[in-house]
Amino acid sequence: MKSILIIFAALFSSSVFAKTGSVGLPGMSLNFGQGTNLVDTLQVLVLFSVLTLAPAILILCTCFTRIIVVLSFMRQAIGTQNLPPNQLLVGFALFLSIFVMKPTGTAIYDQAIQPYMKKQVTTSEALSVIEYHLRGFMSKQVRKADIGLFYDITGDKAPTTIADVPIHFLIPAFIISELKTAFQIGFLLYIPFLILDMVVASVLMAMGMMMLPPVVVSLPFKLLLFVLVDGWQLVTGSILRSFN
Repeated sequence: MKSILIIFAALFSSSVFAKTGSVGLPGMSLNFGQGTNLVDTLQVLVLFSVLTLAPAILILCTCFTRIIVVLSFMRQAIGTQNLPPNQLLVGFALFLSIFVMKPTGTAIYDQAIQPYMKKQVTTSEALSVIEYHLRGFMSKQVRKADIGLFYDITGDKAPTTIADVPIHFLIPAFIISELKTAFQIGFLLYIPFLILDMVVASVLMAMGMMMLPPVVVSLPFKLLLFVLVDGWQLVTGSILRSFN
């Protein structure tokens, strides 16, 4: 499976190794004297600057935001504090993101990465194809109200179709939509565990055990309930179906 994680790395690293026959570490020298093309040097600097933004692009322009927020809500609702640990949640969210983004990643790899590595398209054309497919995914998840927020702030006239929305409007609107959806799912996840906490607290008060923290008693019952209903499967299925 071609992972979306290699899309940006392959796109920008291919230009470095295209003219070399070995896979050794490439060298770069900055010379502002005679015989040096300043434009090419600046392009290389811009290239490495874009590479530093690749993790943010992968996180904010994909489904990773919604998944990691929902998983964090799930952990807090159970009340297990640092279990599962952050590394496990991030890794799980990463693989779920790969699963959801596989059609988009495959299209980008087939229509942008491979042609670029074969020198069939230019860098700008490859980036345009990547933007087109990412826009297609974000357009299906973004809310019109979130897009309209930025047009209300700027005072510009909103376009008739989402395809005409600039990318610097679409990305923040998509992030807001993902956060809102994630918090809605997280609220629904909290309800059954909150009811269980209230029941346990009421029973303890009726028994006169007011000094005993209800969380200590309710935690085993919440874990038992979560295991009996196969909670991780239900949560994972709900997250994946939310993107359809």
